[in-house]
Amino acid sequence: MLSETTHDSAVFDVLDQKIVHALVTDARIPFAKLAGILEVSEQTVARRYRSMRERGIVHVSGQLNIAPLGHARWILRLRSTPKAAQQLGEALARMPDLSWVSLLSTGSEVMCVSRARTVERRDALLLKLIPQAPQVTGMNAYEVMHAFAQDEEWPRYGRLFTAAQLAALGPRRPVRDVAESATPFALTPEDEAMLAVLGRDGRAPFARLAAVTGWSAPRAARRMGELVESGVLYFDLDFALERMGFGVRAALWMRVRPADLAAAGAALATHPEVTYVAATTGATNLTVALVCRDTAHLYRYVTERLGGVEGITDLEVTPSLRLFKQAQSRMDAQRIALLS
Repeated sequence: MLSETTHDSAVFDVLDQKIVHALVTDARIPFAKLAGILEVSEQTVARRYRSMRERGIVHVSGQLNIAPLGHARWILRLRSTPKAAQQLGEALARMPDLSWVSLLSTGSEVMCVSRARTVERRDALLLKLIPQAPQVTGMNAYEVMHAFAQDEEWPRYGRLFTAAQLAALGPRRPVRDVAESATPFALTPEDEAMLAVLGRDGRAPFARLAAVTGWSAPRAARRMGELVESGVLYFDLDFALERMGFGVRAALWMRVRPADLAAAGAALATHPEVTYVAATTGATNLTVALVCRDTAHLYRYVTERLGGVEGITDLEVTPSLRLFKQAQSRMDAQRIALLS
């Protein structure tokens, strides 16, 4: 975790951290409301947000949750030759229904997450397009059975707020990992147009959403609210971690005794370093996304924090050598590439 005095306050200081926490809690919070909570001017909040976005530190996007549509996410580990792995990662990053594309520390593996919206597209990705790509020599696919909710969303800056400020922000809406209705949610062409805009800019004004849907701004606002309430639409933040003081991103692949799986996943979800934890099918049954300051921090986490979790029988740690794409944003060196 970053302390209140970061090593590079000119890049990302305490006020930036507070703004980020507010956006993680409510990505579309009005800047006037946030300014009142933080006791600064609205212009200051808007200027700080624009600066973080333009410098490629933070990107807010609206994401499609495929669970209410009746589909599951898949985590893929693709084997390649070291010479072709970077080309494979770059190609996968261009595919709109793949996210979290990264080159693993083995140098010959690329990891990504598939969020295909139809059975046909899922089968095309998992059975044809990806395994038959010339750079791919092998593939392991893990279906996400359950994503564990975190007690506080990463980067966990809630400690910087008073209890009254946290109450004013309100709780973050959890992302559903299962469909709550027997009838999958149906999207209209207007919904698709709205989702495309929000994918590029999660804070796009309602006037812009109205322009692409042909609706009035109030109607666009109502429909966006319905999509959020249904669980189909949620808002997420991508980060340039190195600019925030974090140098190591890693994936953990664990085998956990079935009787301990739920408890282990819930325990890991409380760890400050953990950004995502899910029970999966496959050779390993628990996958964790992890962010640490450096390799020494990663070692302490594995030996001290992880070592105290009951039920883990096997562990593989694979740091990321290069991140090509996050949830929505492609990466350019150590910054988020601006989306058009």
